[in-house]
Amino acid sequence: MSRPRIVIVGAGFAGYRTARTLSRLTRHQADITLLNPTDYFLYLPLLPQVAAGILEPRRVTVSLSGSLPHVRLVLGEADGVDLDEHTVHYTGPEGGEGTLSFDRLVLAAGSVNKLLPVPGVAEHAHGFRGLPEALYLRDHVTRQVELAAAADDRGECAARCTFVVVGAGYTGTEVAAHGAMYTDAQVRKHPMRTGMRPRWMLLDVAPRVLPEMDERLSRTADRVLRQRGVDVRMGTSVKEATHDGVVLTDGTSVDTRTLVWCVGVRPDPLVESLGLPVERGRLLVDPHLQVPGRPELFACGDVAAVPDLTQPGQFTPMTAQHAWRHGKVCAQNVAASLGIGERRPYHHRDLGFVVDLGGAKAAANPLGLPMSGPAAGAVTRGYHLAAMPGNRVRVAADWLLDAVLPRQAVQLGLVRSWSVPLESSSPEVARVAGRPERDAEQTATTGTTGTTGTTGTTGKGSRAERAKNQPGGEPAKNQPGGEPAKNQPGGEAAKNQPGGEAARNQPGGEPAKNQPHPPRAAGKPRRAGDGGGTGPARGSGKARKTSRASGGGRAAAPSGPTRAAGPPADPGPEPPANQPPPGPDIAPGPVKRTDGRHAEGDS
Repeated sequence: MSRPRIVIVGAGFAGYRTARTLSRLTRHQADITLLNPTDYFLYLPLLPQVAAGILEPRRVTVSLSGSLPHVRLVLGEADGVDLDEHTVHYTGPEGGEGTLSFDRLVLAAGSVNKLLPVPGVAEHAHGFRGLPEALYLRDHVTRQVELAAAADDRGECAARCTFVVVGAGYTGTEVAAHGAMYTDAQVRKHPMRTGMRPRWMLLDVAPRVLPEMDERLSRTADRVLRQRGVDVRMGTSVKEATHDGVVLTDGTSVDTRTLVWCVGVRPDPLVESLGLPVERGRLLVDPHLQVPGRPELFACGDVAAVPDLTQPGQFTPMTAQHAWRHGKVCAQNVAASLGIGERRPYHHRDLGFVVDLGGAKAAANPLGLPMSGPAAGAVTRGYHLAAMPGNRVRVAADWLLDAVLPRQAVQLGLVRSWSVPLESSSPEVARVAGRPERDAEQTATTGTTGTTGTTGTTGKGSRAERAKNQPGGEPAKNQPGGEPAKNQPGGEAAKNQPGGEAARNQPGGEPAKNQPHPPRAAGKPRRAGDGGGTGPARGSGKARKTSRASGGGRAAAPSGPTRAAGPPADPGPEPPANQPPPGPDIAPGPVKRTDGRHAEGDS
């Protein structure tokens, strides 16, 4: 008799814990497969410290194959689930497609950036959900300070030294707190930068910082931020974003080249494509994390609306703490469904929250006891060391070195602006030049195929149709997420993007003028989106995943060339005569502006 097959989609806090616990419980009695876009588990709470130069990137990652030796790892992203056929369709990192069969399926796909219909945000802002985005922000902030120091115009210097963070939740507060310390250190001990004053702004429509936490902790965080010079503006957000800055909802215009979008997250759209009952985009499950009427389907983490047994009528919030605990209970119940152990409902006890504000400052309430200052800082770092599933010694060593040595403020240029667009369907994976993309935009006859009704049928719509349904309307053709530029790999970066083209003398800067441009085939493998046509129905259990890039439940328009049936995409202009064909080692050409000048910043 063959062993049961368990497929886990996603290796975040919930998925990783489920795989690790199931591997221990089943003891080779089941085949466990983990489907994830990357080969590591990311400890997301420490990501702001990566952006601030405290921790090296690999410190906050844990190898999946190294820590889960009895779990089969498949690199790819799930873009369709057929519950009737018990299969998961996925796309690999190089564009190849595959199918996984299962007897038990655990959905732990996590969450994606939450977008709002604010003009210019999708083109000029960057999120903070994955390692590539943290690396980009670290390089970008460092570069802006260096360019500001070399600028002759005082207005340009001030704009480059202004950094706007939208969203005063956990992530936004920590990014602003660590960022202010990072830029101050770059200016304070440099004699050639005397007089430069980096300015950080933290905006939110909420009445106070950290609205999810106790008011005493909010006051602590607010006080620390203001002491570091952060301009905290509550009840205020961004009304419009442009290349030169942002317009706030109170009518104020702020000149800046940096806009960090931390307004929150929403569940992965894969859930909504299943055609099963959802609650605000989260799949409804019972207290045992099982989907009613689908004994083979479990869900946990941010994609699951888990009943809060301590507060009837409520659901557990979308936090890492709950996701980690979901994973353990979910694994126990999956094993119980196979005859191993007993089922148990999900109960939780609030252990409190911690917010790292950089240095020795933090806000914490362990076991309900509010703390601030160095004591809270020690508790916060101790909690993170205890919660991390690996790399504890390396993280502690980096903290020790940061306490006694100055930080290395250098830009490596490894992640470019066009690699991490805000509307990226997977912030954990940077867009890579030359990577094939997958999208059925057109058919030979009608040009599009679509979802029929709400049965979860396969649906693939054209990029143009999906773009029109995005918040803020159709994306600009040359922006990340819109139509890719003909001469840029993976699409031209936004013409007016804050931190646009890299400085000419920086690593990875402007290429030689006579170099041929690379082809525009780039980007991560595309996920099928809902269209408006009439696709053939194939049963109520099958669903195609929409693009994971939009807010408000809408599917985003991914970018990049396609492998579609029908007319091929425009390959762009031919390379100059007598030039070698473009190759992967040729840098992308400079971004062109309509006013005849080159765009500033990172292309």
